[in-house]
Amino acid sequence: MAVNNETGKNGEAVACAYLKTSGYTILHTNWRYHRYELDIVATQGQELVVVEVKTRSTNPLVAPERAINAPKIARIAAAAEAYVCRYNMDLPVRFDVICLINNGHSCTVTEHIEDAFFAPLK
Repeated sequence: MAVNNETGKNGEAVACAYLKTSGYTILHTNWRYHRYELDIVATQGQELVVVEVKTRSTNPLVAPERAINAPKIARIAAAAEAYVCRYNMDLPVRFDVICLINNGHSCTVTEHIEDAFFAPLK
């Protein structure tokens, strides 16, 4: 497994543990729709929460949350729409971002941005 893939998987595992301790129920991780992927799909209360996980090494050149641009948001929104249709979900959808820093030995959640972005209008 490539180092970046392993870093991402470790970050996602830490993010899941963080969400669980914060009262979220994890429904799926790495859910795929065609060539798109949702890192974590969870519920919190009566909301479906789609979580994009961004893990970076110590002293990243770009802040983790800055890696989410308009095309990435469009792909996440398309995958979330497919998820809602596939599982016949009747909940409002919220898009969060969890940022982590990997220092080589462990991953640490640095920020959890709730309502980080909205799905673009079609």
